[in-house]
Amino acid sequence: MASTRLVGLAPLVSPATRVLILGSFPGVRSLQAQQYYGHPQNQLWKILQAIWPSGPLDISATSYEKRSAWLLERGLGVWDVYASCEREGSLDTAIRNAVANDIAALQLPKLAAIAHNGGESFKHAHHTQTLGVPVYKLPSTSPANASWSFARKLAAWREVMEQHGLV
Repeated sequence: MASTRLVGLAPLVSPATRVLILGSFPGVRSLQAQQYYGHPQNQLWKILQAIWPSGPLDISATSYEKRSAWLLERGLGVWDVYASCEREGSLDTAIRNAVANDIAALQLPKLAAIAHNGGESFKHAHHTQTLGVPVYKLPSTSPANASWSFARKLAAWREVMEQHGLV
């Protein structure tokens, strides 16, 4: 059975973006909602909330616009390494025939670092290293990454945000 070609989400960036978080490709729930990290068990929003406690506490689907503005105000951007792919389910291991996004085309004047959210995204670090900014491999915030505790993920994410003046 052939997989359906899926198309990712538009970049969530602004001219003030200093750290760009790159995931691999949105999961089924995120694509259905048209929201980055839309699965309720994904820990990205909870990690950012812990780094910036003054942020929006509501992580429901209806608050996505507020959360997105909050993220952008802090100098973060979000996108994925893949523009499209074929995949059944949400696991990165199921991604086939992926087409990469053109990260350099974003032209972010204040970009200071790229943070890959997990191993699949980090496989494309060689493409992002050409932008001349530090590139980090952060632990995936996906519920599939159960080998890292929340506290350990938070510490790794916080360290990168601190290094680039976002905390």
